[in-house]
Amino acid sequence: MRTQVGIIGAGPAGLLLSHLLHLRGIESVVLEARTREQIESTIRAGVLEQGTMDVLRESGVGERMRAEGALHHGIELAFDGKRRRIDLHGLTGQSITVYAQHEVIKDLVAARLAADGTILFGVHDVSLHGIETPTPSIRYRHEGEAHTLECDFVIGCDGSQGVSRAAIPVDARRDYERVYPFGWFGILAEGRPTADELIYARHDRGFALISTRSPNVQRMYFQCDPKDSLEAWPDDRIWSELHARVDSADGQQVIDGKIFQKNIVGMRSFVSATMQHGRLFLAGDAAHIVPPTGAKGLNLAVSDVRILSHALEIWYRSGNEAALAAYSETALKRIWRAEHFSWWMTRMMHRLDDASPFEQQLQVAELEHVTTSRTAAKSLAENYVGCVAI
Repeated sequence: MRTQVGIIGAGPAGLLLSHLLHLRGIESVVLEARTREQIESTIRAGVLEQGTMDVLRESGVGERMRAEGALHHGIELAFDGKRRRIDLHGLTGQSITVYAQHEVIKDLVAARLAADGTILFGVHDVSLHGIETPTPSIRYRHEGEAHTLECDFVIGCDGSQGVSRAAIPVDARRDYERVYPFGWFGILAEGRPTADELIYARHDRGFALISTRSPNVQRMYFQCDPKDSLEAWPDDRIWSELHARVDSADGQQVIDGKIFQKNIVGMRSFVSATMQHGRLFLAGDAAHIVPPTGAKGLNLAVSDVRILSHALEIWYRSGNEAALAAYSETALKRIWRAEHFSWWMTRMMHRLDDASPFEQQLQVAELEHVTTSRTAAKSLAENYVGCVAI
């Protein structure tokens, strides 16, 4: 089989890239290891920046996001028994939408299939060949048969454990990583929202985040040992912990509900500063991971493919390779800014086991400053909604 752009991975990065290329008249084929049902049902939170919302709307896949997503104009920071609001819209003129990542995936899959786009699910034994030549190819097995996809470019959107980044020679890669000594215990619970906007809570017992999936389903997280077990956390213990970390001195409380999903996720920061090699380009989690504190993962994937789709359009229209050659450099400016913001939010909000009492008080002092200084609050807001100039 022959196409112009071969895309490995049907996550937000791969699907959106395929959709944007289609709108520019460029053919692509998407290869995905999982089934359609699996990618559309793997529940992950989604906080969409203004720029991400704009890309989805402008490309014609934002209708459900506008109808069902929760538009938020601010966030709350909770610490020392009080809550203080960061007015995102008032400080920046921009807002965020809480719309789960798997819902974005559903919208993109529907758009690609409606346009007769090719997405092959259940693909395995994927390998890349000739990426240093003008005629790269992808070999894979699908429905029990071996296939080869010939293309002009290979785009790796297959996450941190995929084959794409590993196809770049080790001596040609520059990787940076930090693994955090804590994780997030996440729950989905039935019930009404605790608050109208997201609550980020710093407590001596650890961090907590209160979010909303829908008017009747809530998403909540709290800091935990990444090696902990789900069995160690019965429902009563979970609610007790969330109340201890989030409830305010003036009587504002977390609203309990029936918990129907639990999971534990590790926390790490990772950047591959080599996002291209020959005719192979990396995008999304294949190139970078951020701790979810800064709400940047999905938004960085959208930023990557927006840059890459524009560069590919220039190449196909004029043969000019300058934008493609500059892809890594261009994308990394945004990536490192988001990595720093996510690290800063993580450091400010989490219990750090190696922190002295002095350093713990510095966290509180920083939160006081961020929530009382307009300049500091505006810096946080600009980074959070994604409008920081790069």
